Amino acid sequence: MDNSGIQQNSGYGGSAHPGMPPQLSGGYAPPQPGYPQPSPYPGQQPSYPGQQQPPRRLDPDLMPSPMQVMQDDQKTKSGIFYTNQKGLVPPLVTTDFIVQDQGNASPRFIRATMYNVPINSDMMKQTSVPLGLVISPMAEVLEEEQPPPLVDFGELGPVRCVRCKAYMCPNMQFIDGGRRFHCLLCKASTEVPAEYFQHLDHTGLRVDRFERAELVLGAYDIVATKEYCRDNIPPKPPALIFLIDVSYNNVKSGLVSLLCSQMKSFLQCLPKERGEEKSSLRVGFITYNNSVHFYNLNPNLGQPQMLVVGDTQEMFMPLLDGFLADVEESESLIDTLMAQIPSMFGETRETETILAPAIQAGLEALKASNRAGKLLIFHSSLPIAEAPGKLKNRDDRKLLGTDKEKSVLTPQNTVYNNLGQECVGVGCSVDLFITNNSFIDLPTIGQVARLTGGEVYKYTYFQADLDGERLVTDVQKNIRRLCAFDAIMRVRTSTGIRPTDFYGHFFMSNTTDVELASIDPDKAIALEIKHDDKLAEEEGVYIQTALLYTSLTGQRRIRVLNLALKSCSQMTELYRACELDTIINFLSKQSVYKLLDSTPKAVKESLIIRSAQMLACYRKNCASPTSAGQLILPECMKLLPLYVNCLLKCDAISGGSDMSIDDRWFTMAAVMTMDIPSSLNYFYPRLLSLHDMEDDFPSSIRCSAEKISDNGVYLLENGIYMFLWLGLAVPSQWLMSVFGVENTALVDIETSRLPIIDNPLSQKIRSLISNICSSRHRSMRLTIIRQRDKMEVVMKHFLVEDKGIDGSSSYVDFLCHLHKEIRNLLS
Repeated sequence: MDNSGIQQNSGYGGSAHPGMPPQLSGGYAPPQPGYPQPSPYPGQQPSYPGQQQPPRRLDPDLMPSPMQVMQDDQKTKSGIFYTNQKGLVPPLVTTDFIVQDQGNASPRFIRATMYNVPINSDMMKQTSVPLGLVISPMAEVLEEEQPPPLVDFGELGPVRCVRCKAYMCPNMQFIDGGRRFHCLLCKASTEVPAEYFQHLDHTGLRVDRFERAELVLGAYDIVATKEYCRDNIPPKPPALIFLIDVSYNNVKSGLVSLLCSQMKSFLQCLPKERGEEKSSLRVGFITYNNSVHFYNLNPNLGQPQMLVVGDTQEMFMPLLDGFLADVEESESLIDTLMAQIPSMFGETRETETILAPAIQAGLEALKASNRAGKLLIFHSSLPIAEAPGKLKNRDDRKLLGTDKEKSVLTPQNTVYNNLGQECVGVGCSVDLFITNNSFIDLPTIGQVARLTGGEVYKYTYFQADLDGERLVTDVQKNIRRLCAFDAIMRVRTSTGIRPTDFYGHFFMSNTTDVELASIDPDKAIALEIKHDDKLAEEEGVYIQTALLYTSLTGQRRIRVLNLALKSCSQMTELYRACELDTIINFLSKQSVYKLLDSTPKAVKESLIIRSAQMLACYRKNCASPTSAGQLILPECMKLLPLYVNCLLKCDAISGGSDMSIDDRWFTMAAVMTMDIPSSLNYFYPRLLSLHDMEDDFPSSIRCSAEKISDNGVYLLENGIYMFLWLGLAVPSQWLMSVFGVENTALVDIETSRLPIIDNPLSQKIRSLISNICSSRHRSMRLTIIRQRDKMEVVMKHFLVEDKGIDGSSSYVDFLCHLHKEIRNLLS
């Protein structure tokens, strides 16, 4: 294998990368005595003076590092990011920046894989870089940033282009003295309604533009009129329904008691709109085992009333009034109910549960009250009771990682798919909180969450005393999020390109409308855009995403996100304006999607070939002529080999028979919905060294065992797992401060909490861990690992720069493999 050179370059000619020793850089570096010169022919081995040719090992420290890339971006791009330029590449998601919206939507809402789009599909094919968007339409903005303002056109309703139906935005040009506007997406011109007319100034811009958000901002909400509502009737505020499986497993594990005792804290988290005194959301409660129990919380009753539906074949809503309660009006009834449920089911021996009829019950309740909403379902075991949605146990994990794996990763029947589609039809979203002790068939039951824009949380072998805190935090976070309900998203683009494929958790009944029973701030949707014509280089590319949704107060709104990109006829321009984190998020969603109708081997091979094509095309068309023995990486893609290797290793794509089918599907679902900050952290986990922490936040180090020493303490987290690794030679003083014991062997590794000890170091470490947990979408369980313990192998799996125990490549090996692929393509 020829490792004779790696060079990174910015597309401005072939300068050697600073920090790379000459033998690795090539380009125009001066010859160094005693170093092999870059080989002039593809495949020729470098020769060493006076010795045989053992393959030289590349120094991993000289490979491009994520920490370095992030630091460089933080130096050059932190501060205020003004969105006033077409095709301006935003700062990395890891950089601290504040968005000033000046006509393009904040990168927190929408990012593109490239900000300079090739003018034709031939160029796109050659470069192999996907043209995609990753959209988080409800993302949270920083406190220092302006949230999208609410624009009200009154009776008139939203002003739109007559042809493509795009909404009024900064990319509309007023002509004819302000009486018409020209749409930059489809080129049509539309008459300005009389109520919306305004004169133009001497530059041709409307004189009122600074009073109108839709004329100057990239992101804003528009109040929708009744034509945008179901059956032309304005909606009611949404509702939240708790569905609790009260079978033996959930009672025995302590889950039922925990939920009931914490219900008050959950209801205090009900989300409010800015400026609202109290939440407008209604709540309802259902319990189920092999029958379904509804509760009437009408404030005029002295006691909550329980109504049981035993016929699970024909689920119906047994009460019209009093099921969905106002939390304040029915407070004492809810308190009484929460005290009663644990004792009502405390002695249960019921182990066979249902699931589909319970979901149907929540759906019927929302339908009857004419509200959109969300079901929070706490479920423990495979539904095997005689009822619709009954499932077989097909736990054959030996198939994972083989060509037959899709047979266990796709649903065993269509009940839950059909139920999911029915839920979307009434704006009912489903979140599953799974507390299973054995196979529960997430690939089948998870379809309800997938199709409704919902989420799955998983607490295998749940025990209230160990996992209770984590579950409670997750439920509180889930409820607190500002969601959009009963939503439809459509992406419009300027002529010459169109959206073709969408990836994420949603339902599509046609090729253009993404239907989401709900979407929360943590979710992203990826889509691919393809050319259907040639673009004009001087015009650029215009994109408008519109999300029609019901707000927490029950107002119908349209969130509009605008983005303008440049277009180019030169490949160098494209390679200067790519956004690698967005590319990786896009490719990860696309790959997970492909696994369901392809094989893991084929999916991985196509990722490798595609990466090689991206880099070979750059090498051939953009880099300065150098010898073929060198790998040359464009500046914005220098981490492509590292990140693609991480993608190839990750559990969602490579999970084999060492994990359960449920876990494998869970990680696939997580990747399908991740926003860019989460996917970055998932594929390349954060490894922090804690024993030498100077300030309150330790520095990140490379994800490799070579960086870990016997006398160190390290925290590794990827948003789903969190490990604290303790070397056997950690100084006793450090251990006394944090664990209250003298040496590593005495540390209690069964616990997932650090002891509370009153000293600055203990406080610092505990607050670091809690800050990391609160910044992530899900709470992570802390696993403490002693050096050389059997659990160490689990953590090592996440040291992604190293060779995997499953035989997966190290970063250096993969770089060499990719280099070989590129040379094959070029020769």
